[in-house]
Amino acid sequence: MERTMIAVKSDGVQRGLIGEIIKRFEHKGFKLIGMKLVKPTEDMAKQHYIDLKAKPFYASLCKFTSAGPFVAMCWEGQSIVKVSRDMLGETNPADSKPGTIRGDLCVQVGRNIIHGSDSLETAKKEVSLWFKPEELIDWKSCMESFLYE
Repeated sequence: MERTMIAVKSDGVQRGLIGEIIKRFEHKGFKLIGMKLVKPTEDMAKQHYIDLKAKPFYASLCKFTSAGPFVAMCWEGQSIVKVSRDMLGETNPADSKPGTIRGDLCVQVGRNIIHGSDSLETAKKEVSLWFKPEELIDWKSCMESFLYE
């Protein structure tokens, strides 16, 4: 099973979308193994988005990320990195299809409510940035045999 980092950004928290986002991942069949509400420091935001450092919006993204509450989650499931990226939709909500989180719930790219790891390598880095190993709970879901062969 793969693991990925999904985060509800402060705009999603402020808009009361945490439950809706969790519901979509649970209904898909993914397993939540870690979650916490945090207020990231700007340094944490910079570490999280380090791969975007050369982009012109990097500073404002880090400032926005550290401006309010942020729900960090670690989810587990088969092909979860790819599937969760598809569930999120495009970074720019205007390019996202209906049925995706951003396609249904967002309007502007700078307020796209959610983050998801874009690769297995990035997921490992992001999960270890936001969670200590003891904060991730390894448990067996009774639904597993109904989801996977």
